[in-house]
Amino acid sequence: MEDIAPDDHVTRIQQGWARERPDLDVTPIGVIGRLHRLGGHLTEQLLVVYRRFGLGEGDFDVLAMLRRAGEPFERAPGELAAFTMVTTGAMTKRIDRLERDGLVTRRPSSTDGRGRVVALTAAGRELIDQAFAAHVRNEHRLLECLSAEDAAQLQGLLAKWLACFEEPVPPSGRPG
Repeated sequence: MEDIAPDDHVTRIQQGWARERPDLDVTPIGVIGRLHRLGGHLTEQLLVVYRRFGLGEGDFDVLAMLRRAGEPFERAPGELAAFTMVTTGAMTKRIDRLERDGLVTRRPSSTDGRGRVVALTAAGRELIDQAFAAHVRNEHRLLECLSAEDAAQLQGLLAKWLACFEEPVPPSGRPG
């Protein structure tokens, strides 16, 4: 554990637990602890970009999902809620805010008489296109300390690990 990062906060935690509880193997703390701390740092850095465009993380997610949907850039509110893993009530609040800001509209579904769809407005599409370009530049910046090979290896390892927790999504499954 000391070979990885001797001055690292997580290493000090591991060392303390190893000293106090030598009966336990505390090596998982090295992975989980670092991922947890890294997640916090990454979230902070991502939010900086979203805020520059007047968006919160949830707003960005909704607009990005609608944009990725392709023409006509719309989804049912239930699809948006399911994909972003929030309650329908939380999604309604997000949609209300985005609609108030002129970034999305709601209208009756043309395929389901009782259903409604949420669609990007021209202003919403322009905003998410700008915000997403800045987001991707930011993600590149955040990965600069890793080589391309390290980033590819990490992506593969994380995908493999994530698959232990999530069901695979079939190509025609959830909306992207």
